[in-house]
Amino acid sequence: MTSTLPAVTTTVPAQRQPAPETGSAGRTAPPSRLRSSRSDLLLCGLLLVAILVVQGWNIADYPTLSDDEGTYLAQAWAVQQGTGLAHYTYWYDHPPLGWIQIALLTWIPAHFSPDSMTVGTMRLAMLVISAISAVLVYVLGRRLSLPRWASGLGMLLFGLSPLSVILQREIFLDNIAVMWMLLAFCLAASPSRHLWHHFGAGLAGAASVLTKETMLVILPALLVTMWRHGHRDTRKFALTGAITACVLIGMSYPLFALLKGELLPGSGHVSLWDGLKYQMTRPGSGFILDPGTGSYGVFHSWLYYDRVLPLGGLAGALLLLATWRWSVTARSLAGPALTVAILALVALRPGGYLPAMYVIGALPFLALVLAGGTASVAHAVLRRWRGEGEKRYVTGGRYALAAALALAAGAYVVPQWYDGDRTALTADANAPYRAASKWLSTEVKDPKDTRVLVDDALWLDLVHAGYRPGLGVIWFYKADLDPAVTKTLPDGWKDIDYVVASPTVRRDAVDLPNVKAAIEHSTPVATFGTGDDRIEIRQIQSETVGAQR
Repeated sequence: MTSTLPAVTTTVPAQRQPAPETGSAGRTAPPSRLRSSRSDLLLCGLLLVAILVVQGWNIADYPTLSDDEGTYLAQAWAVQQGTGLAHYTYWYDHPPLGWIQIALLTWIPAHFSPDSMTVGTMRLAMLVISAISAVLVYVLGRRLSLPRWASGLGMLLFGLSPLSVILQREIFLDNIAVMWMLLAFCLAASPSRHLWHHFGAGLAGAASVLTKETMLVILPALLVTMWRHGHRDTRKFALTGAITACVLIGMSYPLFALLKGELLPGSGHVSLWDGLKYQMTRPGSGFILDPGTGSYGVFHSWLYYDRVLPLGGLAGALLLLATWRWSVTARSLAGPALTVAILALVALRPGGYLPAMYVIGALPFLALVLAGGTASVAHAVLRRWRGEGEKRYVTGGRYALAAALALAAGAYVVPQWYDGDRTALTADANAPYRAASKWLSTEVKDPKDTRVLVDDALWLDLVHAGYRPGLGVIWFYKADLDPAVTKTLPDGWKDIDYVVASPTVRRDAVDLPNVKAAIEHSTPVATFGTGDDRIEIRQIQSETVGAQR
């Protein structure tokens, strides 16, 4: 059965008229103001509490602290301290808006307790981002005319998948960028059709890209959503305004570089051009389906935590795109489905670089597509196949079939998610990092005159312990790659006292001569953890240490 809203009358401005229903009996137009719907608010609120409990419990101890987290938090610390856009030379690796937002999120707790500005503690700030993103997934589901229960399902899929729980806990720019992109989609699909909503979508899209530039590839799907949900009389104007707003805000990044004289390469300074060139030409991690490559390992690490959301969502997105001409559901979810398809194509490019956090950008859209597909199946079973004068036992059979499908899906998903989420809630993967931090804080007699190579996950811990930022506690990459640091090490590795050989340091030391030599000419004085995950504190042999500094 299909239904549509009355045609727009001359007494109501076209841009204010609610969007029409999608034409499926199982998919209804959302309330014009979601906050006025008590049922939506109650359901969304209860699901949000469940998501925050699961994501927040044991957040500091699992997963293992990553060097990227330490880098972004250290850069946020530099912004808070007013020393610049990074704790070392800012070289345009990413736009700075991402860690400026992290600085704002962590400013209040860091102000009252400066020593709490460490990766494990400040992961709590990511709960704010997770909460906003989860609510936006629900709002977007309703604005795409998903029924209330399906929007709630999408919110749960996004918030409780073990893959989401692990990645959304970490201090990644991708999580903040996803929040802005979800806001852009919600504004683009607004049932009110205010022109400023579309302009706001352009601004939010620009903020997403300036937070993490990889979100640029999603903008075409945002424009599709905006076009589909815009009124035909104002559609072109709204789209033009959104694109203009997005471009103008996005151009602030190259303008910033231009005003600093760092747009193009030159002697004695970094440049935006060199940063972009590095990102575009960095060594690839291989084809994602080729066993033995880095990309293949990353892909299977995602599937290790959850197969349902990545594979089910991808299959659903491809099916929706294939049936776009004939399916109302496909047209309603065209934006999320196209987003998933674009991100999948980028991941499949031969020779590309695939980081572990790449999937974060797809998670909310995978959840929405999967929830929409579930709603379509439920509608087909419970309503679409219903005939005139249907016998009661036939109706009972259809409901029994729907219940059987739901139980089968639950029997497959719940045990897997339970195991993954239980690990996230109970495992302690960061005990070696805490022990290493404590040892360096208590066992080294004179931190101010000691030089230590560490990964960025421990950098702020040692700053709070009294080591000199930047030149006393040294992010290990900088000992070889940053001229501002290497010039303070005239004897190279001999000017270093300790190396904290974490898994990241040991892995990347192969391409860093000073770090490699420091490890080779040092002996372990303390070891925390076992196997490949161990952290060794290694002291440079006293007979090889250079002159006193």
